[in-house]
Amino acid sequence: MKVVYEDNHIIIVAKESGEIVQGDKTGDTPLSDLVKQYIKEKYQKPGEVFLGVCHRLDRPVAGLVVFARTSKALARLNKMFAEGDVHKTYWAITPTPSPVTRGETAQAPPSSGKPAGRRPPSSGGGWGEATHWLVRNEKQNKSYAYDREVPHSKKAQLRYRVIGQGERYQLLEVELLTGRHHQIRCQLAKVGLPIRGDLKYGAPRSNPDGSISLLSRRVEFIHPVSRQLIVVEAPVPDDTLWQALKPAP
Repeated sequence: MKVVYEDNHIIIVAKESGEIVQGDKTGDTPLSDLVKQYIKEKYQKPGEVFLGVCHRLDRPVAGLVVFARTSKALARLNKMFAEGDVHKTYWAITPTPSPVTRGETAQAPPSSGKPAGRRPPSSGGGWGEATHWLVRNEKQNKSYAYDREVPHSKKAQLRYRVIGQGERYQLLEVELLTGRHHQIRCQLAKVGLPIRGDLKYGAPRSNPDGSISLLSRRVEFIHPVSRQLIVVEAPVPDDTLWQALKPAP
């Protein structure tokens, strides 16, 4: 865990893959407890520390997690997340499509330059868009994507582009237009671009550390109390492939 932003009302940390945001049946110490301990020690707070969980990040995923330090911030952030006012950008490593399969996927063409901030949800400019209907299987903790609406499905939309290219792997920048269970993992797999290491969604092999190559890279939102623009980026994992594929500054 690395703290990347904090003030009196919110704290944003970059979690490592393998950390859980909230407690679960494993009994492992959750990130929320680590952040509470950090606040308690840094500010020498007596008694219980308030910390509100605004959203989650899958255990094998690394990157930014936003927490609320006050009840006022929590209520407002919960509303902002529900209404799509917190803009999240992800990076994902996927296989580089072969010339034979490239035309069969919804892959966007490579684009050069530094990753840009949030854009309006329209295609063009090197961006591809994917729309599916997802059905969540609670027992399997997995979502299934369909090309058309089916019973109990929810519409899922995202857009993505290639920002790093290698012989075997490419780096995608992904912007969520909706927020669904395992949305990026499920939709990218559906268009033939399973995330590296994600066995649940079709990757051929796991990553050595048990992670999947998906990073919650950037969050952008208006501060729920001060009304200032907050833009924060997570550090890129210190991994040979991540470092090789990331765009130049």
